[in-house]
Amino acid sequence: MVVSLNHSQMQHGLEMAPSAYENALTQYDRAVNKMNLDENVVEFMRWPQREFTVNFPVRRENGKIEMFTGYRVHHSTVMGPCKGGIRYSTNVTLDEVRALAMLMTWKCSLVGLPYGGAKGGVLVDPKALTLRERESLTRRYASELLPLISPHSDIPAPDMGTGPQEMAWIMDTYSMTVGYAARAVVTGKPINIGGSQGRNEATGRGVIITMGEALNRIGMTNNSNISVVIQGFGNVGSHAASHAHELGFKVVGVSDIDGGLHNENGLDIPAIRQWMDEHNTLAGFKGGDTVTNSELLTLPCDVLIPAAMEGQITEHNASHLRTKLIIEAANGPTTIEADDIINDRGITLVPDILANAGGVIVSYFEWVQGLQEFFWDKEEVFRQLERILVRSYDATVATAEKHNVDLRTAAQMTAIQRVGDALLTRGFYP
Repeated sequence: MVVSLNHSQMQHGLEMAPSAYENALTQYDRAVNKMNLDENVVEFMRWPQREFTVNFPVRRENGKIEMFTGYRVHHSTVMGPCKGGIRYSTNVTLDEVRALAMLMTWKCSLVGLPYGGAKGGVLVDPKALTLRERESLTRRYASELLPLISPHSDIPAPDMGTGPQEMAWIMDTYSMTVGYAARAVVTGKPINIGGSQGRNEATGRGVIITMGEALNRIGMTNNSNISVVIQGFGNVGSHAASHAHELGFKVVGVSDIDGGLHNENGLDIPAIRQWMDEHNTLAGFKGGDTVTNSELLTLPCDVLIPAAMEGQITEHNASHLRTKLIIEAANGPTTIEADDIINDRGITLVPDILANAGGVIVSYFEWVQGLQEFFWDKEEVFRQLERILVRSYDATVATAEKHNVDLRTAAQMTAIQRVGDALLTRGFYP
């Protein structure tokens, strides 16, 4: 069914936790207040274009039918088809999906991709499902999204709780409906059915590329002397840690949902990744001191990389951070109140829509390769990834210096201006 909440309902957050969406709107308002945009354009871009809520059945292994709820939100189609991940989590809300869809619009615009923002999610604990149940859930959810998704309208991708296998099931479900193998309907697929080289590493690698740009601008160039702490050791955090380790940075702290590890002399990242592959948890690894996730965020370091959930850096811990630089690998890890504290303390923060854009950039490469049926090697993928990220970082810094604003506001201003200009050129329909 199509959700049709009016503006009053959205503003008062009926049947939803308001924090994520309100945080996104506050960031938006802070940016547009420093811009000279048409008020009609400002109002138009505040609202999601469409919202889709589905309730669907899945037959469990014991024969019982269980109902699940899923969402898909399109924030904007001004710049092109919608692009955004699908997450499986017990914390999924329509409010969260709205916020992430809006951030995807700004992220794609900032890095110059011909996409608008989307996001999707299913309220489920994926670890509680068997493989067959997860396939059934994914295929049924995909079938409910058939009015929305296509290679030219909405291209999903993996997010928290999903991965290449889920994308393969979605691609196959869509392909069985249209009668041909539609490689470009999703990204983040396995390579053997049209995925891109380098896609799994892309977000984490991009985080370290932007970290390098930020460090160069503050005169820190000796990698071996630069300490890095990473909260979260999933796909993004683990690949970020590995690439940082390869480049000679000293990764002194990492964590997963069960807690963290700290070693001021540097952790053995390859050994940790092998341990995680074997045990699926950091718990029990002997190469560092045990710390909580809260303690990890306040460890002394040169670079702090939150790569877990949103809302991790708040007004309660922002004043206790002991870092020179924050690189937001997660979406929305810093609250508005914490932003103000961080800026007042002179800590440089590279925002999520720039720092973690590597994933959607390589998703764009995968989409292009799928449409053309012409595939690139990993070296070409990484070369183009770095080119786009460095160009986008430079554009963000130029806006920050021109308007004397922080990097988050500058990134949003740059992205919003591009979407606003395109909207005015296209005009308001009808």
